Amino acid sequence: MSPGERLKKVRMQLGITTREVAFFSKAIASAEGNNEFLVSGPWLTQIENEKSAVPSIYKLFTLGSIYGLNYGSLLRIYGVDVKKLNVFHARMPIDKTHLTQLEESEPPFASLELPVRFDAGLNLSQTSLLSRMIETWGRVPMEFIQHLDLRHRLYGFVGFSDYTLYPLLRPGSFVEIDPELKDARQKSIRSEFDRPIYFIDLRSEYACGWCEIIDDRLLMIAHPLSPNKTRSFSFPQEAEIIGQVTGVAMRVGVSLKERDDDFSRASARS
Repeated sequence: MSPGERLKKVRMQLGITTREVAFFSKAIASAEGNNEFLVSGPWLTQIENEKSAVPSIYKLFTLGSIYGLNYGSLLRIYGVDVKKLNVFHARMPIDKTHLTQLEESEPPFASLELPVRFDAGLNLSQTSLLSRMIETWGRVPMEFIQHLDLRHRLYGFVGFSDYTLYPLLRPGSFVEIDPELKDARQKSIRSEFDRPIYFIDLRSEYACGWCEIIDDRLLMIAHPLSPNKTRSFSFPQEAEIIGQVTGVAMRVGVSLKERDDDFSRASARS
């Protein structure tokens, strides 16, 4: 396919029209204060149908923003491999010593110092805060952590034996925690999806689930379909609210046999 046809295919897969692309581009042009970022419907139709038409750097930026493509991907559509910048620069017969400003343009090649090795005594059956599980730090691709708010959020792991909110929250899930939200007093809720989920420090272990505070007791409330039972703790002596869960990364592709086996083990433990 020609570059224009490939761009059209991406747009069609997103289910948006050329008119919608033009409308979305207005917000980008307004934010950047530059009409070069504007994309019109007729112009996009021309780009998609004429093999010789090539967008400007501004319009490529707009298309990438709307289509969810980075510059490297867009340039490859037009036959340009940005990873060759370093290769060709190294071949240039430049006599003077100099600094280069070449960078990898795609997130998978950027990296950040992050924890990659965990405590050797780690028990993945138990729910835990990631910060308590970490032993050393290493370099990992930015692609994996670009959406994490490490400054303002905590992150936890729901242990493989923690069925407190199953099937709403599966064991093995990663959760994002806002430590500023700790008020578990009874609130008006419309459904189980609106009910706040909290990450709780139970002193000897962690737990993740619904909770209520009644007088000086904290109730860890299990899902009606969970094999676990609701538990009661002295508050705050035996239980401390770490924060409210604000995001979940959860595996859903579980076989029926695997699900039934795990459920049976959890029932036996409880």
